[in-house]
Amino acid sequence: MLNFLPGPVIFILSLSLLILNTALWGTLVCLGGLLKMLMPVQSARNAVTALMNRFMWAWASCNGGILMLIANIEWDVQGLEGLDKNAWYLLISNHLSGFDIAAQTYLLRNHIPMLKFFLKKELIYVPIMGLGCWALDMPFMDRTSPAKLKKNPKLKGKDLATTRRACEKFKTMPTSIINYVEGSRFTEEKRQRQDSPYQHLLRPKAGGIAFTLSAMGEQFTNLLDMTIVYPDAPKDVLFGVMSGKVRKIIVRVNALPVPQVDGDRYFAESEYRAEFQRWLNQLWAEKDHQIHALLQTHQSMNNKATSPNHTQAS
Repeated sequence: MLNFLPGPVIFILSLSLLILNTALWGTLVCLGGLLKMLMPVQSARNAVTALMNRFMWAWASCNGGILMLIANIEWDVQGLEGLDKNAWYLLISNHLSGFDIAAQTYLLRNHIPMLKFFLKKELIYVPIMGLGCWALDMPFMDRTSPAKLKKNPKLKGKDLATTRRACEKFKTMPTSIINYVEGSRFTEEKRQRQDSPYQHLLRPKAGGIAFTLSAMGEQFTNLLDMTIVYPDAPKDVLFGVMSGKVRKIIVRVNALPVPQVDGDRYFAESEYRAEFQRWLNQLWAEKDHQIHALLQTHQSMNNKATSPNHTQAS
């Protein structure tokens, strides 16, 4: 463990290692994408995809190894029991930092299929990144702009039908899709700007998760509600982790039934959308209470550990 080194030295070391790790596995994934493009048979392309997912698993595992090298982090994790790598999950989570995805892929890599994101179809044309995401079978969605819909109402519902066809392949391939329903990383400034009713969260946006559920809902085994907390991190969590300043990460995972969403009704009926938003708001209110309780418990334990009576007893 190198956490005895000065913070700036740890940051430079961790940044170098993370870049090398991402470059190594990202290059292999892109090469796999080129190979996959040449495969004429779907079964052969599926075999390449499985290999690419193993590369992503290796990337996540190496990230964990780098963490163990640079910091002495205590992981407080509950809720992974009973999860299945051969099942289908939609995962939603609060979003605090650019480090979240590295922490989540590392923790979940041996419990559920490797995480995938819904991406805008335009991203497939981005050099290197688009090829890598395609090689990993990230689902690309086709979203028609409101301006185009206004000009041509016949396009309504086309996005959903196109995405459903794109997701057909996941019926035989265990899959995990992740959605950050807040749409942005949490900051206190954003919370105040939104006038968020939550103490530790931004307002959740129902559109993305509703779109995912209406496109793939019947395929999911469970909805996984994940809560991640960095109780002793500085404001910039990613910088704190890479500088060896984060000592504890708390994660809670709750497996819930998959809510059913009628895509046609959701995009056509305002009251149906409002009902789904109320369900998501209630889930977010419970998450906010959970985060508050976790932070209070952590603070209470710290106070007890540093109190004079506790020191004498030790």
